[in-house]
Parts: sequence; structure tokens; C-alpha cells
Amino acid sequence: MLYEVIGIVRPTSLAEVREIVLAAGQLVLQQKGVIRGLQNWGEFSLPKAISVHQMRHTTGYYFAMRFDASVAAQEDVRKMLRLDPRMIRHSSVRLGDGKLGTMSRLGGIDWSKSGVE
Repeated sequence: MLYEVIGIVRPTSLAEVREIVLAAGQLVLQQKGVIRGLQNWGEFSLPKAISVHQMRHTTGYYFAMRFDASVAAQEDVRKMLRLDPRMIRHSSVRLGDGKLGTMSRLGGIDWSKSGVE
């Protein structure tokens, strides 16, 4: 199945983002998954202040990773991100229905458009 994980890492250093993404990617690859895309969106202000691990955060590094993997691999990635104290938030979604025709239509995210059309 194709999954997308979007994560927010505490804003201390870009090296922490690399370490977290590398660990998540290695989990996917160890369980015979395939990484389809990886994007670093950079540092942004959070919509509202978030308290996690006894710290209050107002900004964070955002990243997105798309991967094909089993349900067990996706659960392991979610568990690893949930337990990592450097993570502020993460969200994981399954994309498509697993059929090739649907999966080929899923493209990248175009952030250049503003507003609802």
C-alpha cells in the first residue's frame, strides 16, 4: 500500500530531521518497502503553540515521506515517530486503494496555488 507521512520535528537543527527521516526510511527498507518520495518543507510557524515532552513549541521543521510498504511496516514507522522525543507531531495516511490505475494518478503536492478554486 502507498502511504504518506507528514511530520513536524522540533526546531533545534536540520540534522535531527535527517536522523529521524533516515531512521524511518531504514524501517521501511528493512521490511522490503520502497520509498517513493521525500520532501523537506523547511521550518514554519505552527498554527498554534503545542506542548510536547514538557516543552512548548511555536515553530517546527516539516517533512513529508511517501512509501510503499506493508501495514506492519507502516505501523512500525508510526510507533517509532510517536516514541521519538524530537517529534512534535506526525500524521500518516494511506493513499489510493492499492490499484495501479489509481496510484499512477497520485502526483506531488503543488504548494504554489493559493486559496480554494
